[in-house]
Amino acid sequence: MQKRGCAGTCTAIQLTTRSPRLISLPVGTVHWSSCRGALWGAGGATLQGNGCAGQSIMAAAMTVVEMARVDASMSTFLMVHNSLCMLTIGLLGSPQQKAELLPDLASLKAIGAWGLTEPSNGSDASALQSTARPSRGGWLLNGRKRWIGNATFADVVVIWARNLDTKQVNAFVVKKGIPGFTTTKIENKISLRCVQNADIHMQDVWVPDSARLTGVNSFQDTNKVLAVSRIMVAWQPVGMAMGAYDMAVRYASQRHQFGTPLAAFQLTQDRLAKMLASIQAMTLMCWRLSKLSEEGRMTHEMASNVKAWTTQAGREVVAVAREMLGGNGIVSDFLVAKQFCDMEAIYTYEGTVDVNRLVSGRGITGVAAFRAPPARANKVATSEGVQ
Repeated sequence: MQKRGCAGTCTAIQLTTRSPRLISLPVGTVHWSSCRGALWGAGGATLQGNGCAGQSIMAAAMTVVEMARVDASMSTFLMVHNSLCMLTIGLLGSPQQKAELLPDLASLKAIGAWGLTEPSNGSDASALQSTARPSRGGWLLNGRKRWIGNATFADVVVIWARNLDTKQVNAFVVKKGIPGFTTTKIENKISLRCVQNADIHMQDVWVPDSARLTGVNSFQDTNKVLAVSRIMVAWQPVGMAMGAYDMAVRYASQRHQFGTPLAAFQLTQDRLAKMLASIQAMTLMCWRLSKLSEEGRMTHEMASNVKAWTTQAGREVVAVAREMLGGNGIVSDFLVAKQFCDMEAIYTYEGTVDVNRLVSGRGITGVAAFRAPPARANKVATSEGVQ
């Protein structure tokens, strides 16, 4: 039976009756067919037709939340597959491309990845350097990508590259095993360890013209995808914070010090009350964003603002939960330590907190502050001896 790329860090947890210690079960190492069965019906999320789930934004979000409550890696795997790869094809592909690719992706017979970020261009993604050159009825792709989730085992990768003729950014579907397309797993991560992030190297990768997504004409088209995927990423810290809160409550109830449960101390109850209030606020903010999206009234700036806020609030919740578990809070047998580490990746990906706030600030003021004014930039360069 075939196995997929989850490398044994996902765990199921059970609290024993005598001790707050967890029993860790290597769920991530089970056969892929079992994992795929558990995810049946979730493929494609909000997309309609071609075997896709056809969920509402809220239904898709609840899937993300409940998965993230136990394992952020598995929720990230599904979001990359659904809300980046499949959504790009569903929104920007031709009818023929949708009919060819979406059914197998929806059933998870095929797995998707999405290649935008590059080694030299993270937040400044619009300056991507990967290229696409017309060549004998197709395109030659060259360049590098980095931090591409699912890429080591994906069957379908959406690659964003600059068209050397038009100088505009286009998107291409690259299939597994194509000559010149190589992936290398990024090792030694402390966060989202089950997610197979990879470096991608493309050297004269030829794809037919039918591989170019017909609805992509410029970098601005990425916003059609990211506006929706950012909703899902905004919900992800909600589930992670819920999981950390659940564990903190159980731990406080079962762990005894000074002859009494930790839950009996006022400081413990104060922390738990603040954690719950933050989770409720995160939930309501994401709920409002989701409803605005379903009504067609959400803006890109709204999604960025909520994503920035929920990841910061979630980071604070998991930090308090880790503190409540004391030394056990840094042991991987306990869910809290994993959520604590995983939240660092959520805090950064799909736009750092700073960049998402600048996107929101641009919407508020009408002024983009992503680049320093030329006079200031030149002054800094001169002070550092750069000519």
